Amino acid sequence: MLFNSINFAIFLPIVFLLYWFVTNKNLKWQNALLLVSSYFFYACWDWRFLFLLISSTFLDYYTGIKMSDANNQKSKKFWFWLSISINLGFLAIFKYYNFFATSFAEAISHFGLQINPWTLKVILPVGISFYTFHGLSYVIDIYNNKIKAEKNFIDYSVFVSFFPLLVAGPIERATHLLPQIQKKRIFNYTVAVDGLRQILWGLFKKIVIADQCAKYANLIFNNSGEYSGSTLVLGAIFFTFQIYGDFSGYSDIAIGTARLFGIDLLRNFAFPYFSRDIAEFWRRWHISLSTWFRDYLYIPLGGSKGGTWIKVRNTFIIFIVSGFWHGANWTFIIWGFLNALYIMPSIIFKTNRTNLDIVAQGKYLPSVKDLISISITFSLTVFAWIFFRAEDLSHAINYISGIFSQSLFSKPTLFPKMLFLLLFVFMAIEWLGREKQFAIANLGLKWVTPLRWLFYFIIIASIFYFYRKEQQFIYFQF
Repeated sequence: MLFNSINFAIFLPIVFLLYWFVTNKNLKWQNALLLVSSYFFYACWDWRFLFLLISSTFLDYYTGIKMSDANNQKSKKFWFWLSISINLGFLAIFKYYNFFATSFAEAISHFGLQINPWTLKVILPVGISFYTFHGLSYVIDIYNNKIKAEKNFIDYSVFVSFFPLLVAGPIERATHLLPQIQKKRIFNYTVAVDGLRQILWGLFKKIVIADQCAKYANLIFNNSGEYSGSTLVLGAIFFTFQIYGDFSGYSDIAIGTARLFGIDLLRNFAFPYFSRDIAEFWRRWHISLSTWFRDYLYIPLGGSKGGTWIKVRNTFIIFIVSGFWHGANWTFIIWGFLNALYIMPSIIFKTNRTNLDIVAQGKYLPSVKDLISISITFSLTVFAWIFFRAEDLSHAINYISGIFSQSLFSKPTLFPKMLFLLLFVFMAIEWLGREKQFAIANLGLKWVTPLRWLFYFIIIASIFYFYRKEQQFIYFQF
């Protein structure tokens, strides 16, 4: 069930009404409703994979209890590694087996040996990377004595499979979400209205920005050999806005939806395209994943302690693993490696914590220095996204070769004026709202009522105008 579908537009009000008007006096019934609703939401994709989700949930729930009840460290470690192995095993089978099998066959072929690898003919279970990471963080936190095991299976299951975040995050922590699930929630009109406003902006990002950019990005990438270098640059830029509008739009809808139920999810985006360096970009892009790798991989590896070599090594490891997390393709690994290279100067010269504030805070316009820094960071990001979008390494290399050709300075073959106008308006609104949790959080609140409602009407009208057919979200494939 897609957030941008008619089905969800029917599903959400029904669950909302049952939640606040039928089960509101009993927390256990509220959580049971959330769990049933979440499983129904997931089953709408493919009911067969619901058993995988439930199995993964029960595994980590049972493992957590066994670790908490363990009489010695050896027993605790056994259950810990059993859970880690099975969870990663699920990912390896469904997401990475074919990649390793075909890569091994290709490597062997260079030695004159030809083998036909056996591959799995299965589709990737939607959301498996996200709910697996929910379970992993829970088990790791118990092992490190940061939390106690949850004895209530329904409460734990809601933490893993709460429907707004189930398919594409944010990647939650038990320390943040479980306490909210376990305490009584009281309806807050102001919070709910703000949640609706965030949902509205998320839908705008997805339907008006991402889906419109996708039309041209797909056209150019799928036929890259036919276009000039200047047009290929536009294709990369369109994909840059597509993936941001698509994924941050999903996150806004997820967070806004959760707020309707009195639950606060982790922030996932903080206007990353206004970043002044790559380190700042990664503090603002897919925040829940970046912090997950920081806490559960980077710091256990030694983090920033030790010499420069240790920091460089650890940085490359988390970026390459992050790339591989996105998909079983060498393009994602190169994308991760490229971002690690980008961030190296700030790691080596210890400037990675320079831009911790909001750019041009309290001002309407950035300084010339900030504008140059933002432009450079954005350009580097656009280049890296080419590898993320390309079908394979050959496609990426040919695409880049096409850019750096004599046709780079020619007039673009495609120049959609309406789309450029939409992007200009979109980025202007994002800039004005960059100090808030989402762009239109406070925008228009102090305007006179007719003007404020006109603003919302324009957003809603544009969503209906550009809506043609529900389009899949990019991160569903991860």
